[in-house]
Amino acid sequence: MRKFILAAGIGILTGAVATTQVAGPLLAQTRDDQASVYEQLDLFGDIFERIRAQYVEEVEEGDLIEAAINGMLTSLDPHSSYLSPQDASDMRVQTRGEFGGLGIEVTQEEGFVKIVAPMDGTPADEAGVEAGDFITHVDGEGLLGLTLDEAVEMMRGPVGSEIIVTIVREGEDEPFDVSIIRDTIKLTAVRTRTQGEAVVLRVSTFNDQTYENLRDGIVEAVEEQGGIDNVSGFVIDLRNNPGGLLSQAVAVSDAFLTKGEIVSTRGRTPQDAERWNAAPDDLAEGKPIVVLINGGSASASEIVAGALQDHRRAVVIGTKSFGKGSVQSIMPLRGGGAMRLTTSRYYTPSGRSIQALGISPDIVVEQPRRPVEDTGEEEERRDRSEASLRGSLDNDSLSEDQRRLIEEERAAAEAAADLREEDYQLAYAIDILKGLQALGPAGQVQ
Repeated sequence: MRKFILAAGIGILTGAVATTQVAGPLLAQTRDDQASVYEQLDLFGDIFERIRAQYVEEVEEGDLIEAAINGMLTSLDPHSSYLSPQDASDMRVQTRGEFGGLGIEVTQEEGFVKIVAPMDGTPADEAGVEAGDFITHVDGEGLLGLTLDEAVEMMRGPVGSEIIVTIVREGEDEPFDVSIIRDTIKLTAVRTRTQGEAVVLRVSTFNDQTYENLRDGIVEAVEEQGGIDNVSGFVIDLRNNPGGLLSQAVAVSDAFLTKGEIVSTRGRTPQDAERWNAAPDDLAEGKPIVVLINGGSASASEIVAGALQDHRRAVVIGTKSFGKGSVQSIMPLRGGGAMRLTTSRYYTPSGRSIQALGISPDIVVEQPRRPVEDTGEEEERRDRSEASLRGSLDNDSLSEDQRRLIEEERAAAEAAADLREEDYQLAYAIDILKGLQALGPAGQVQ
């Protein structure tokens, strides 16, 4: 027994010596790194004092420090930033679904302010602003060289006031001005309607109300159709949805999945990894699903599209999504401010990161630009038929019920044609649902 203890003691002693030999240089390196950091902080203090004492105009010390903090964060990536107490308060209000502004989600790309997406029914949306537009000027003042927060601040103003934004748009030769009247933005996260036998779920944002709106909308739409057996399928429209709360993206995905992973996040260390899995219950009760995305679908939208696509629960159509595959954590700071810091990347169930790549649709469907002028001559030519000729003979081979059925089918076909003119991508999605329904359970995406 005594030998065993001795051997153990030697082992411990030898280990301690070895550790000391290795740790010596490491500790020295750590001390050098700390000394370098303190030197840099001293340099920051020197610069701060010189600006305060010698800058051509007197500066507000608090603003100077905030700018330094924000500069440090924005140098990391486009989504990390400092939030002043007012900005932090505005953000908390926005996630509850009501706030004042223009109704656009913006990011910064190579120093320019880029619109990720206009929000449905907001002043920016009604003014014709589109995803992918660049804002170069606000009320004639250039935005180049400003931080994103500074540019956003220039766009803020009293409800009811006018703002003129100068837009650069792909496909347009010259920049052009757009007048927008600021308003209180009240977002309905999910709008539900029926299109024939299809239920269309327009998800415009992921805030505190999104899953609740989605669930209630599905229940009401199914009741309106007379039961789930009368529903051909669901279209989840995520176009121009700039994202929002990760928890709501998980909840919406879970609403249509019965098992398996929804999304995972991986941070700087293995301990930071998290994974969310689906619970049983499918609000769509196994009915086919089509997801619509475009270049304005970002972040939380991409989580939903990626999860349903990887599980083969939905057919994703449209155009490639925005490609924001990072997660930001909001960290409260003293004084009421907050820090938005990118803390992890998210991965779809198959393990793919869509950062800077986006979600590629299963079927690429472009939204054609509507013609500037329509004289109506084409529609008039389409309406010409035998029945429109004066004195044409009646069809005497049909009963009243047959006539009524034909008229109903014709009205449905005309409504589908009108939808193609109004929203080609949505019409395509509904056609896909009809095809899946015709194939029956064997052809449904599972």
